[in-house]
Amino acid sequence: MLGSCPFCDIARNRPASTRILWESESLLAFGDRTPAAKEHLLVIPKRHIPTVKSLTGDDYSLVQSMAQAGQNLIRTRAPGCGEKYGFHVPPFNSIDHLHLHCFAMPHIPAWKGIKYVASTQH
Repeated sequence: MLGSCPFCDIARNRPASTRILWESESLLAFGDRTPAAKEHLLVIPKRHIPTVKSLTGDDYSLVQSMAQAGQNLIRTRAPGCGEKYGFHVPPFNSIDHLHLHCFAMPHIPAWKGIKYVASTQH
């Protein structure tokens, strides 16, 4: 996707306003610009994938890698906290680029957790 995807822009141009926390050949992780928890990170594929509804069987290992990266980051940055992970499903997503929300609990403020109620909590 050219020009209109903010996450593609982050993957390509690394704007100074976005602090990259982790990177692999196919993924990036950075802090959410409007955090909803003690720690709130996003893991994105560098390749543009619009939403979870765009995933195919070929993307299984990519999604596994996203989850593993998110878990490693949350457990390193906020050890001992509760964890929560999830994708928004259209039409409830704000950006059309697949991104995994990774939270170290609690939600701050607590009402922000309502937006992420469908995620799995560990």
